[in-house]
Amino acid sequence: MITASHNQVSDNGVKVADPSGGMLTQDWEPFADAIANAPDPHSLLQLIIEFAKKEDIGFEGRQPAEVLLGRDTRPSGEALLDAAKQGITSIVGAIGTDMGVVTTPQLHWMVRARNRGMEASESSYFHQLSSSFRCLMDLKPEGIRKNGDDNALVVDGADGVGGEKLEHFRKMLTGLCIEVRNRGDGMLNEGVGADYVQKEKVAPRGFGPADAGLRCASLDGDADRLVYFSVILNESNKIELVDGDKILSLFALFIKEQLSILNDGESKKDNDSYQAHLGVVQTAYANGASTDYLKEMGLEVVLTPTGVKYLHEKAAEFDIGIYFEANGHGTILFSEAYLCRLESTHKTLLSTSECSAKQKAASRLLAVSQLINQAVGDALSGLLLVEVILQYMGWSICRWNELYHDLPSRQLKVKVGDRTAVVTANAETVAVQPVGIQEAINAEIAKYPRGRCFIRPSGTEDVVRVYAEATTQDAADALASSVARLVDQYLGSGTA
Repeated sequence: MITASHNQVSDNGVKVADPSGGMLTQDWEPFADAIANAPDPHSLLQLIIEFAKKEDIGFEGRQPAEVLLGRDTRPSGEALLDAAKQGITSIVGAIGTDMGVVTTPQLHWMVRARNRGMEASESSYFHQLSSSFRCLMDLKPEGIRKNGDDNALVVDGADGVGGEKLEHFRKMLTGLCIEVRNRGDGMLNEGVGADYVQKEKVAPRGFGPADAGLRCASLDGDADRLVYFSVILNESNKIELVDGDKILSLFALFIKEQLSILNDGESKKDNDSYQAHLGVVQTAYANGASTDYLKEMGLEVVLTPTGVKYLHEKAAEFDIGIYFEANGHGTILFSEAYLCRLESTHKTLLSTSECSAKQKAASRLLAVSQLINQAVGDALSGLLLVEVILQYMGWSICRWNELYHDLPSRQLKVKVGDRTAVVTANAETVAVQPVGIQEAINAEIAKYPRGRCFIRPSGTEDVVRVYAEATTQDAADALASSVARLVDQYLGSGTA
């Protein structure tokens, strides 16, 4: 089945999903880039014919192809949808199915569901998430202390499709009181949304001093990213940010605990079905304090180049792989082999020791695999998992934020004549070209306690990005500035 998702959030207004529902695999990317940039219809046709021959794709319509289409709330969606339908119907044996106004993650979920023989609809999406959320809520430990506001959550919908969907979805949830703001009465992502909150570290529009002490969250425009925050009392619109690194840490802590309960008294020799290879995946932009915390937990931490396609692919190598970027995009992947073992284990425990700690731990893990969107990062499913884990732990957002303290950081960019002159290795943490620049960077890093700095070329503009960390903000600023000067010295034309 050919599958695609359109949600108006990439440069050309189109996203493409592979048959598993995830983002298009890397070996298809050059073709996708080429057709997106084809200069004229004739060139586009030639590219398609050449690719079809290379991939042995027939034009006789022998295999019916279905393309799932979705759009967000912007007016341009109708015209783009019509154009996509015309292109699809021109292909023999292909049909386009309009899934309506949906979030990007909903459409990815539907693609995955359709290819797994499941019902692919918004109602089935909501049903699966709400039922698994309810299951996890029912499996909370007894006697957890709760404050009066523990069940209250205020969500910034970024004036996008996610706020609209959450407003509908919240009515299906029990044990959680959600207020949705910025549901579409303003401009999409303008002074609102996860990207704005995470980068600016200020409260979004519609939030202020009256919200101090409340647990707040922001979705991004198409609801594939999520960050939490709390408004600081008497500090204008300043916030305490709880970003994707903290979400990853919370998920890892919870899953590790369930695996520990399940494996209690067992060994790999005794029962292989209890074992799971758990790993977490980050990029070099993850705050160093988060990476240190995860390693102190005894977890395997893997770094990849920047980009969800790299994170997702690496996470899929584990029995349970968790990945997140600091911007709030990420998810949890469960391998099919491990889920089969877990389901068998759960069935055995139900018959031999129902309501035991192990049986409940297995139930929780299975429910997490149903609640989290395994096709792609999903702010709605991620939000529900955060909420149920906080209730399981009996934690406030302040307690969660105390897991570790971020190292101060600074990001800069330097204009260059040719960004391809910078070649990196080791998940973009080391610059191997130009010759000598990494040694110069290392000399600057050595001047600062817990200093860390790397450079990488932008994927979209002629700039080189600089990221620096140190124990104080002044030190991080100074380190970033000194390395930016090095970049300018080696190949730049002035700081952007």
